[in-house]
Amino acid sequence: MMILKKIAKLLFNRIFYVVFAMAVQLGWLLTIFLRLAGYSRYMSIALDAISILVVLVIVNRKINPSYKLAWTMLILCLPVFGLVLYLVFGRSRIAAFMQERFNDMLAKSSNLLQTEPDLHEQLRMEDASACNQSDYIYRNSGYPAHGNTTAEYFQVGDDMFPVLVKELEQAQHYIFIEYFIIHDGVMWRTILDILEKKVKEGLDVRLIYDDMGCLTTLPHKYYETMRAKGIKCQVFNPFRPILNIIQNNRDHRKFCIIDGYVGFTGGVNLADEYINQKERFGHWKDTAVMLKGEAVWNMTAMFLHMWNVVTNNRQDSSLEEYLPHVWHPEAFEGDGFIQPFCDSPLDNETVGENVYLNIINRARDYVYICTPYLVIDNEMMTALCLAAKSGVDVRLMTPGIPDKKLVFLLTQSYYEQLLEAGVKIYEYQPGFLHAKSFVCDDEIGVVGTINLDYRSLYLHFEDGVWIYRNKVIGDIKKDFTDTLDYCNPVTLEFCRGRNIAVRAMQSILRLFAPML
Repeated sequence: MMILKKIAKLLFNRIFYVVFAMAVQLGWLLTIFLRLAGYSRYMSIALDAISILVVLVIVNRKINPSYKLAWTMLILCLPVFGLVLYLVFGRSRIAAFMQERFNDMLAKSSNLLQTEPDLHEQLRMEDASACNQSDYIYRNSGYPAHGNTTAEYFQVGDDMFPVLVKELEQAQHYIFIEYFIIHDGVMWRTILDILEKKVKEGLDVRLIYDDMGCLTTLPHKYYETMRAKGIKCQVFNPFRPILNIIQNNRDHRKFCIIDGYVGFTGGVNLADEYINQKERFGHWKDTAVMLKGEAVWNMTAMFLHMWNVVTNNRQDSSLEEYLPHVWHPEAFEGDGFIQPFCDSPLDNETVGENVYLNIINRARDYVYICTPYLVIDNEMMTALCLAAKSGVDVRLMTPGIPDKKLVFLLTQSYYEQLLEAGVKIYEYQPGFLHAKSFVCDDEIGVVGTINLDYRSLYLHFEDGVWIYRNKVIGDIKKDFTDTLDYCNPVTLEFCRGRNIAVRAMQSILRLFAPML
């Protein structure tokens, strides 16, 4: 009886029909190419020649070498299958078109996203290296550093939630929300009740959610329910059963912006497990940050850029009415420098990864890192190992209980090389560690949505907050060192003692990691 219920649940699940439709399309394409290959010896030779040419194109593309290796191995080992997959998932004109729209929005608002000269000079005088990092973010992401901003760090979603509720209840003008996952429950119902109330009060309430992230957590066409309540709602990249690489480009960002001068971001999605109201994979350890002040403008601009892209609105470029001081004319408090930034998968610049690499490469004393997934390329591996070999205290914290067993197995495959170089690795034993944070030398930190895996670094829209010499740096460090009490250190004996079947599986997963 239970089996029948599970089958029925599967058959009536939206994701089943999507996966089934895509599998049919892929099977149809493979059948066509296989029949062509079998039609004659010359046709088979032609397809082999095309496969070789595609490999040459891949090798000469300006992409990560790990992607080159994965695609090359797949195409050369399975010419027809690999060729079909690359033609479907390797390139996307739609993605390029979307990037053009983002660039257009950023260009129209560039006059409102300028680095303040005095602030820039102050940062330059304090630390030229940190200033160079900030300049990199500004030039390649488009969002400047700010002063006059306070930050509050939350070591778990449980702590963030009541503060978020309080700030939402105090909203007077507008609320912008953008999240990867929304799931009905205590958290979302509480927030939704406030949003409905604020709509009735006349506030501008907008919501963006990612369709893939919410594929199994929200009903189909949930945006219609939101719009019926008066909430302006858009779905990022609706997940359609069509084979195309853009389906991999998801909106993994997490924003809640209130009246232009209060902003939340971090790893916490709007679902009960993130605030431990529902147990999934043990205790859910996450982090978030609340900003108050001028730096929230970066978040607001990011949201509005995304909103105008997903609505295909090219006319609404007047963002001045959303600036922080419009509804907060008084001066903001603050210390240090804060720079929210975003990363797009549609350009050729891996801003998120490069911000992390810059932090690791400049570290003198220590760098502490929290990440739920550790699926890294050679550049990140080299940077971590070199820092550790140079005497920097490099520590990584990963989950003890995984949410995805294959990804966890892949994560553990990187341990041995890192440990041999002197990197210290700890697994969080109470449950799943979903935090994404860096802290370095009591000076620099990053809190945001960017995991250390290929999806976050190369495929998803992401956001983070670069923080320099703000008091919240001490809070991030303290959270890391306090959490060590709940972790087990990983040893070389553990890595080398795994059976041959596990190590073989890890080797295979490593080879195709960029595609996972």
